[in-house]
Amino acid sequence: MEAYERYGRALLRKAERVLGNREDARDVVQGLFADLHQKLDAPLDLPYLYRAVTNRCLTLLRDEANRARLLERRDQGLAPAARTRCDDTVIGRDLLVKLVRELDEPEGEVLMYRYLDDMTQEEIATLLGLSRKTIGRRLERIREAVRRLVEASGVAP
Repeated sequence: MEAYERYGRALLRKAERVLGNREDARDVVQGLFADLHQKLDAPLDLPYLYRAVTNRCLTLLRDEANRARLLERRDQGLAPAARTRCDDTVIGRDLLVKLVRELDEPEGEVLMYRYLDDMTQEEIATLLGLSRKTIGRRLERIREAVRRLVEASGVAP
């Protein structure tokens, strides 16, 4: 499949950053392309594939059965995300998993694009086909969720 050859490595890197594990990232990307192979009318452009991988990673992080395994089993050699802070709070793997479980799917997607992929609000708005104002509102809800989770844990950022 031409799209796999063209975009597969970039999508794999994206999934590795989110999941912190090469095996899980490969499973996500291969699963996506296996599903796309069955759908002849699916778009095969990078924005669509990027969003599809992001949403599959979010689903995996939300899955209770995978949560502990993902937190325990992560590759140490993966490159860190470009932006891992929300205000003064570092978004580590533990906080990321808690946030993904607390946020709704559209907010979780914005969380990934902003804090793991280091995209600007304008870039996120373009990718999702939404207004910059909508992205700003979602980012504010994300910041509120970070504050709540940090306060609930009793640990200083």
